[in-house]
Amino acid sequence: MTPIVTDGRLSLLWRTLFLLTLCVVITQICLYLWIQHSVNGHFEQMDAEILTHAAFNVRQNMTDSLLNNQGTTQLSSQSIQLQNVGLDYDVKTVITDKQGKFIASRPTGFMSQSGDKRSVKDLWQQHHEQPFDLKIDSRHYRAIVIQHSGRLALIALPIDVHHQYLAQFNRQLILILMAITFILVSVAAFSVHLGFAPLSTIRQKMTRINAEKLDDRIVISEMPSELRPLADAYNAMMDKLEHNFASLSRFSDDIAHELRTPLAILSTQTQVMLSKPRDSNEYVEQLHDQHDTLEQLSSLINNMLLLAKTQKGLYDSQFAAVDTETLITKMIAYYEFIAEDRGIVFEKSGDFKAVLGDDSLLQRLFANLISNAIYYSASDSVITIAASTTDNSVMSHTEKENRSVSNQSFLKPYLKITLTNQLNEPLTQIEADRLSERFYRHHKNNTLHSGTGLGLSIVQAIVNAHDGRMSITVKDEYYFQVSVELLIP
Repeated sequence: MTPIVTDGRLSLLWRTLFLLTLCVVITQICLYLWIQHSVNGHFEQMDAEILTHAAFNVRQNMTDSLLNNQGTTQLSSQSIQLQNVGLDYDVKTVITDKQGKFIASRPTGFMSQSGDKRSVKDLWQQHHEQPFDLKIDSRHYRAIVIQHSGRLALIALPIDVHHQYLAQFNRQLILILMAITFILVSVAAFSVHLGFAPLSTIRQKMTRINAEKLDDRIVISEMPSELRPLADAYNAMMDKLEHNFASLSRFSDDIAHELRTPLAILSTQTQVMLSKPRDSNEYVEQLHDQHDTLEQLSSLINNMLLLAKTQKGLYDSQFAAVDTETLITKMIAYYEFIAEDRGIVFEKSGDFKAVLGDDSLLQRLFANLISNAIYYSASDSVITIAASTTDNSVMSHTEKENRSVSNQSFLKPYLKITLTNQLNEPLTQIEADRLSERFYRHHKNNTLHSGTGLGLSIVQAIVNAHDGRMSITVKDEYYFQVSVELLIP
């Protein structure tokens, strides 16, 4: 594996491996020091027991020699017996007086030929019956100096075998720990590589995203538990992307179709008028027809610009308190003459409080709602406009997530305005739900709606831009209700 460096930093894989390797190495060093200390302590304890036993035997021999030579002021080398002072171990012994003058040794000549100039007296002054390491003629000893009956005795136990064993043991221990470190790091590297492998799957799927292949999803069951939330988020993103792209494609097709029709009419009418000379009345009549077509085209373009504006989102600085009582009264007065031609009257009820929003957009919202209600209402009927205060905190958790609103806003009151009108023909809930789709025209009396099919689509977009909610309900197939909820400041 080659380290991947991005912006001067190693990849996550190598950073993880380096940190793991550092932890393993530190752990192995601590383990090595502990094992070495334990083994050395074990040998030192064994040597101390042998030296203690040998010291006891030396003291006993020195005491026996003094008893056998009572009346003699000094002990000679012949008067001290040093046999079997160390059991079966090759213990070396040297006895001197307090001034360090040699009296006896076992084996004979021990330390006499050594290049070490230190005397037994010097060693006694340094260690005082405490075990210490001594090197004589390139040999290693564990030694102790004792004082008894006015004499000094050096007892030395050869430990060359210990040194050889410890050196070999240390080499083997280092090799074993290095092998364990290598195995642990290799297993960790393989495990980390396998752990990060699903990320490469996600990366590959993301690199393959294109307009023709938006249905590619990650199989959640194949992902480790730690990456399943990421896979869920990826699939949710792809679902939204596929839905939005499909909506955009349909919208593009619909707008192209809607623009093509008036443009084709204008082109045909112009070609007809230019085909031969005509009198002025025909030109005037044709210009009136073209003016109507241009107004329809202008209305369509204005509606599309309004949808684009609301979809881009509105800023809080654009919002202000809007008096719904005044606004709806104004809209009713505007459409009242149209409604009177069909015997339709308006009834208001409830407390119309001020809402937080854009005045021009809210005016367009209620204008579309009232005109839509008039168009679908049966003749000689009543359109009721009711207002009530509600709390959107009762909305479902899914609806809250789909709407990008802060959690605090769900605790604020909303003004719910409901328009109800009686239909001339029955309408199903399925058909009513489609009325907010762009360019959808409902057939009325076996004729197609003559508008652009954007009325309720614009209402839905404006409500969404104000972080509100719109619902369409059909009751008993003849009563059509549209409810909008807007935030009260």
